[in-house]
Amino acid sequence: MGQTVSTPSPTAKFQVIGAGLSRTGTTSFGRALSLLLSGPVYHGGTQVIGSSEAHIKSWIRCISHTPIRSAADAQIVNAWLREVFAGYVACTDYPGAQFTPELLALHPDAKVICTMRDPDRWAESIEAMAKSVTMWHLRVILWPVPTMRYFVPYLDATKVGRWKELYGVETADRGVWDTHIEWLKTVVPPERLFFFDVRDGWEPLCKILGVDVPEGVEFPRDNDKEAVEGIIKAQVMRGLMIWAAILGGLAVGLGTWWTLRAR
Repeated sequence: MGQTVSTPSPTAKFQVIGAGLSRTGTTSFGRALSLLLSGPVYHGGTQVIGSSEAHIKSWIRCISHTPIRSAADAQIVNAWLREVFAGYVACTDYPGAQFTPELLALHPDAKVICTMRDPDRWAESIEAMAKSVTMWHLRVILWPVPTMRYFVPYLDATKVGRWKELYGVETADRGVWDTHIEWLKTVVPPERLFFFDVRDGWEPLCKILGVDVPEGVEFPRDNDKEAVEGIIKAQVMRGLMIWAAILGGLAVGLGTWWTLRAR
């Protein structure tokens, strides 16, 4: 989690749907859940871009079948959600949060916890992130990088799939926040829906989960922005290095060809 991909455990039972939007402390929240529930947590921002090509392509396929308009769409979406979250005690961040109704149906005993922060500051943060990951040259830079070559297609699928279905826009803005909160109140039974601010620490979260507060353990304080952007920046540098090697090799090849041709 954070900048490290979590590994599923065959003994883990799915217990919590982290329904908070990205940039609401989902990384810290995930680490806290992992400790309290003694199992791995699927943090969407990390897992999607840090796993295999097959993984991100499966998410693209799933999202491409939203909005769900047929039994076939529902079958594809639910099969992937069942598979991808098997072996985890919880999920946090996008895209899991946007599939809360489906996850509730698959895991009827799970609790839904939405991480919160100041809505206006969230809007500023998420809009800045959206600009950084939608730069036109990103598709070219990431093309030679395994998994990340599918990152922009993943974002493209998101824009016209579940995200636009829920929020009516292809980007993220202040209105998305309000729509998301109201949507959760509509699709989640009130006795199963909880709101939590990571700044409040262990006590309210432990109360929601019905577990004891860990003694002598500081609540995780990770930065969502640094966690996800750290991975993306590393992959961008990797892409640039691969392109440098490709162009360098091409230059050497052309130089050799020209020399031999001139003889």
